Amino acid sequence: MNRNGHTDRDYRKIAIVGTGKVGTAMGYLLKSAGYDIVAVAATSDTSVASAITYTGGKGYTDPSKAAAEGECIFITTTDDVVKPVCDTITRDGAIGPGKIVVHMSGAGGLDLLESARTSGAFVASIHPIQTFATIDSAIEVIPGTSFGITAQEEIRDWCFQIVKDLGGIPFLIAEEDKPLYHAAACIASNYLCTLMNIVVDIYQSIGLSREESIQAFWPLVLGTIKNIPIHGTAKALTGPIARGDTRTVEKHAAAFRQEMPDLLGFYTMMGLFTADLAVMKGTISLERAKDIKQLLIGGDDNE
Repeated sequence: MNRNGHTDRDYRKIAIVGTGKVGTAMGYLLKSAGYDIVAVAATSDTSVASAITYTGGKGYTDPSKAAAEGECIFITTTDDVVKPVCDTITRDGAIGPGKIVVHMSGAGGLDLLESARTSGAFVASIHPIQTFATIDSAIEVIPGTSFGITAQEEIRDWCFQIVKDLGGIPFLIAEEDKPLYHAAACIASNYLCTLMNIVVDIYQSIGLSREESIQAFWPLVLGTIKNIPIHGTAKALTGPIARGDTRTVEKHAAAFRQEMPDLLGFYTMMGLFTADLAVMKGTISLERAKDIKQLLIGGDDNE
């Protein structure tokens, strides 16, 4: 399929249904790249007005009317309503043969767009591996972001091109792999916040305030994060397990068992994975890793 598909359709005419942070930022960046944002739709007049400011598209609160304007429709709603929205705009006649319909859910597959595909449209999922705090920050960070693409073969080249036009880095994800793909992204971003909150809780338990805790450990976190893309996860690993320092690990486990027993299982689980990473780094032997794991598991058993 070439850029204009098998028809004379102009796939640069884009309608965006769902004008949250991602949808609005995508619209702004696509407009900047030369695409024509012909329509935007949201559930409130306020959201529509904001999206018009960024994208210049004609505003609607009726998603079907917006979708009817575009040759390519981006559904950028929350994951749970992608399918109902697609079903609605298809049933209302806004989707038909030759159009392209795209959702941006990380975990959702092309089945969310089955009604559009049945109607003859081409369907795809284009998901940015990124976190967005505001529309403006999304506009700033989308360029340089990797995008997982799941798409019908006929429009894969088109999907790759639109991601490149956004300044992103595209790669293919098989539909059956999407849940694990998205789970990994959640661990990297969402669980990082949870991990940092656990660190704050530990420091607060020994008398630091929340602000003092973050100030104390944040330079360490930043140093680690900077090292990972340069050296890789294994070489960036430091600390007692990487050194094979069983006495320190034993002290940690004893402290958790005594003071914060609810975190002992978490410390043990992370330590077991870290021992394997230390072997990968080459700083401890398999035998030393086995000793560390036995110490950790034994500590868990004594909880």
